Amino acid sequence: MSSDSLKMHPLLRQWLALGPEGQVLVFSGKVDLGQGISHALRLIVAEELRRSPEHIVMVPASTKRSPDEAVTSGSLSVQHSGAALRCAAAHWRESCRLHMAQRCAVELSSVWCENGHFLVQGSPTTASYSALTDAALWASVIDPTQVNGKHAGQDLDAQSPPQRTPVRPDVADKVFGKFEYIQDRALPAMCHGMVFRPGTLMAEVIEQDMQVLQSELQERLGVLCVHRDGLMLGVLTETEHVLTRIAQKIADGVAQGKFWRCHVELPDPNALPLWLKAQACETTVVSDTRQDRLGADVQRVRAEFHRPFLQHASIGLCCALAQWQDELQHLEVWSHSQGIYNLRRDLALAFEMLPEQVQVSHVEGAGCYGHNGADDVAFDAAWLARQLPGRPVRVQWTRQAELGHAPLAPAMAVQIDVGLNAKGDVLEWQQTVWSQGHGTRPGRGKTPALLGAWQTAHPHPVPMAVNAAMAVGGGSERNAQPPYNFASVKVVNHRVLNMPFRVSAMRALGAPVNVFAAESFMDELALRQSCDPLVFRLAHLSGAEHKPAVAVLQKVAEMAGWTTTRPQDQPEGWGRGLAYARYKNTGAYCAVVVEIVVEEKVKLHKLWIAADLGRVVDAEGAINQLEGGALQAASWALCESAQLSTQGVASSDWGSYPILKFSDMPAVEVDLMHRPDQASLGAGECSSGPTCAAIGNAIFDAIGVRMRAMPFTAEQLLKAIEADDTSAYPSHPLK
Repeated sequence: MSSDSLKMHPLLRQWLALGPEGQVLVFSGKVDLGQGISHALRLIVAEELRRSPEHIVMVPASTKRSPDEAVTSGSLSVQHSGAALRCAAAHWRESCRLHMAQRCAVELSSVWCENGHFLVQGSPTTASYSALTDAALWASVIDPTQVNGKHAGQDLDAQSPPQRTPVRPDVADKVFGKFEYIQDRALPAMCHGMVFRPGTLMAEVIEQDMQVLQSELQERLGVLCVHRDGLMLGVLTETEHVLTRIAQKIADGVAQGKFWRCHVELPDPNALPLWLKAQACETTVVSDTRQDRLGADVQRVRAEFHRPFLQHASIGLCCALAQWQDELQHLEVWSHSQGIYNLRRDLALAFEMLPEQVQVSHVEGAGCYGHNGADDVAFDAAWLARQLPGRPVRVQWTRQAELGHAPLAPAMAVQIDVGLNAKGDVLEWQQTVWSQGHGTRPGRGKTPALLGAWQTAHPHPVPMAVNAAMAVGGGSERNAQPPYNFASVKVVNHRVLNMPFRVSAMRALGAPVNVFAAESFMDELALRQSCDPLVFRLAHLSGAEHKPAVAVLQKVAEMAGWTTTRPQDQPEGWGRGLAYARYKNTGAYCAVVVEIVVEEKVKLHKLWIAADLGRVVDAEGAINQLEGGALQAASWALCESAQLSTQGVASSDWGSYPILKFSDMPAVEVDLMHRPDQASLGAGECSSGPTCAAIGNAIFDAIGVRMRAMPFTAEQLLKAIEADDTSAYPSHPLK
């Protein structure tokens, strides 16, 4: 077992250490966003070291000490950091076992580890990790072949995972309000800051208004500093209360057209697919397995699906702390960024410093699941801290800034074009995607990808959003390749080269829309053949490589009591839907069944989720992630759509950007198909696409109307009913 993380950081001391009281200190470059990854990594180390998890301490990630593992994204933390830590812990264990055998002059097979102590067969002698570890061992290169080796006293291959998973140590404090999030952190002599900016990427300052505002603010009691640089106005105050009053004053002025004049090309919200297709594009053929041209007797069926721009809508406001030390030329930042090293690199670029002069420490926020404003608010704090050397500065965005300045998830259009023979069999599948790129994260370009760095008097250029390489799952083309046995497949991705509003990564990137489109169309094809959707999918999943897919589909059908005939004893408006995907076509397998009732709006009743994550490390954590991914996807599918205006993002509060409420939550049942002989796969994003698609399929089952555009609001339902094109499918029970 090995990983890229281990190749970059091959030494034992880069991953593990001993604390002053004998506890094991663990260093990971992956950060905890509330998803509980720290606990899963703790369990991996505990399992390999044969120690209780209570003795394993996860050290918060920091550029001062942690390995550089880039960004915590893509459901890769267990796969990458977990694999590296498993190798590191196993290497330490086996090295200590060898030292113990040499010390006692016995065969290696006579020594084993139990409860963190090394024992010798037939001898009372014991030794701890501390007693058997020297400087040379800490500096040793990790041998990745030591994982779960067998030795006397234990059959280690049978020990996965522990029968009883310990409770996450952070949960109780979070439930009872004792946990210290970054928003709660206070440093000695800390002051408060806020950066005010226009609502669009392109704008100009209304100088007369701005000069009057600056003069007024400088005379206010409690104001420490007012700093203007390009489009940005920064204010530092002694108390948060003073800052809040200033923020309200500026917001009122902006509403009256003061301070900034915005410039933006506004896409027509009612014709986003047309707007996407009208832009200059970079076209890539993702896959093309077509061999022969189809004959003239082939029937072609086509449909298009799309999604609007989405907002992150993080419930916890973005926040950061920073302190600038003039004499040391050193900047320290505390952030809930998903990529602390990437942020450090771009902060250094923005402020013309060496990366070694910048330290970024991760402090947990309230979650984000994508590129929200965490990195941008860190820039704001650092920019203001340089105006007041020596004093820590805390910056927290307002709700309006949170919804208005964080990157959007790109709008997408997906066209499915399928060739069928006379029997309705699939001869050819083509999937075409139009979308902006799904990434403008920091740390990946020649210039800083930080909002503030684009708005100074000497701004850095705004980079165009790009897609991740297909080797790591792609971006807008993620999951555009169908997971079924279609011999002839073509997938084309058109990356839109226009970005009037900043877009970047949202949880699962393009997968939810591609899976929504493909799985909706699979239901349509099944209906053409008067075939049950489950039976139709299983018929296209033959072969050994598809056994996990078949297993999750059969399991979720069993959980939901799926029958090949539609139940007749359900109330009016009742429907059920099924969908499946393998995340990135290389990750976790997931199938979802949704039960809904359509009345004045779509009401979720229950979700069933079956997932194959390979080797399950933390079952409760994995279930939480599958549930969370599904419910967030349900919110996208049913509620969410960014409202844009010439002044920027207009949906700047919960009234204009509704998300799924607690009262809307369905019952959720999850089954994990644990396969300890396989590598661990990520859980956080694999349920998103199948959930969106299953809801769309359930709506069709309920009222006979095919939803091709998210969100499935009452207004969209009415539009779909008025433009109903389901007359081609007379086998539906309502037709």
